[in-house]
Amino acid sequence: MQQSVVPELAHTAPRPIHWVGTATAIAGVIALSSLLQPGPATAAQHHTEDRTAPAATPPDPARAHFPLDCGPDEPLVEKKATGDLDGDHRPETIALVHCDAGMGTPPDALYVLAQAAGAGEPHVVATLVDPEDRLTVTDFAVQDGAVTATLLGYSSPDVPSCCPDTRTPAEWRWNGHAFIRSTPGGTRTV
Repeated sequence: MQQSVVPELAHTAPRPIHWVGTATAIAGVIALSSLLQPGPATAAQHHTEDRTAPAATPPDPARAHFPLDCGPDEPLVEKKATGDLDGDHRPETIALVHCDAGMGTPPDALYVLAQAAGAGEPHVVATLVDPEDRLTVTDFAVQDGAVTATLLGYSSPDVPSCCPDTRTPAEWRWNGHAFIRSTPGGTRTV
């Protein structure tokens, strides 16, 4: 007679009492888990944007008053772009403006417009390019919270206004108090 390597275990054959015991244990775990619930969450709740709320309307440059003296004519908004430049979740409008001259190249102005939450008139909150600087703004864009542009200018007062001879890339970012101008990384002035 050979001996079994594993001795016979009496409890390996389930009997109805085993099933009753297992069912009672599971019912006890479920009942206990319903009594022992975690407390309310106390972690800081992060504000998420309500996608059902209407988006803030950017300021309309057609309704703004620009600090630009064009004589009897109104300033001409050549181009506009919008974006949230100061992180307040409300868009600002950046307006490229100059006097509508019949001929020649009038200098550009680049203004940042904001508008109060309760509507009202848009107003100029910053001048990025002043027309007194005699610059022409090209490649104007707003992205990632920054305004970028290429500024065409003059190396001396003797250069005719028709023919700018300098080209400078520029970027403006809000630092919490003012727009700071810098030259974008990897660019050179000519």
